[in-house]
Amino acid sequence: MLTSFADSHLFGESYGAGTPWVLALHGWRRDHRDFEAVLRHSGIDAIALDLPGFGSAAAPEEVWGSSDYAEAVAAVLDEMSARVVVLGHSFGGRVAVHLAASHPDQIAGLVLTGAPLHRPPGGGAKPLLRFRVARGLAARGLIGRDRLEALRQRYGSDDYRAASGVMRDILVRTLAEDYGAAIAEVRCPVELVWGDDDMAAPLATAEQLQRELPHAHLVVCRGAGHLTPLTAPGELRAAMERLKT
Repeated sequence: MLTSFADSHLFGESYGAGTPWVLALHGWRRDHRDFEAVLRHSGIDAIALDLPGFGSAAAPEEVWGSSDYAEAVAAVLDEMSARVVVLGHSFGGRVAVHLAASHPDQIAGLVLTGAPLHRPPGGGAKPLLRFRVARGLAARGLIGRDRLEALRQRYGSDDYRAASGVMRDILVRTLAEDYGAAIAEVRCPVELVWGDDDMAAPLATAEQLQRELPHAHLVVCRGAGHLTPLTAPGELRAAMERLKT
């Protein structure tokens, strides 16, 4: 059952009967229900949120970056234990890193899974040449917005095609962000739980994070893919328990 938090600005689900010490943040185009297998009947007191723009939560009125999401989520920390473990999957991991960097006294640890915090070597796949040319023509006013949008729908990613309005702008902004400064500010222990065949955030990302974070521990889940809250709930529960203070 959905519950409101932080003066009804955020919604999600509570698990357990005690003071929550785990905050779960889902990925892009997902919602709090991804954590059912991880948290229900687990004995872990937790809150799983719908991030603004997903599930039950209204979209932001402005174009937010991941740090803005972190500040919105931080309001929930006051309703939780003094030290919180944050479980961040995919986009939620980007938010979690900013939360740990900006609120170090309240974050006991991070569990990051499938979080695309580094670009793949070479910067990832580039848009097709036809779309890149069209984008340049549109910037010069040589083709119309409708034509450019048609090409975006044809050649854009699934996430891009599914997004609209402010959420599309948020997607573009967060994909362009550099998370290096936030990662450097993380001082708490970090558990990295990763699928060895994750195509959205390759295992090399986790291995780089393990080198960068002074207190990081990596668990590789064979055949788990990107949606580890659904495919590796036991490994995520174990990671949270290791960070419990």
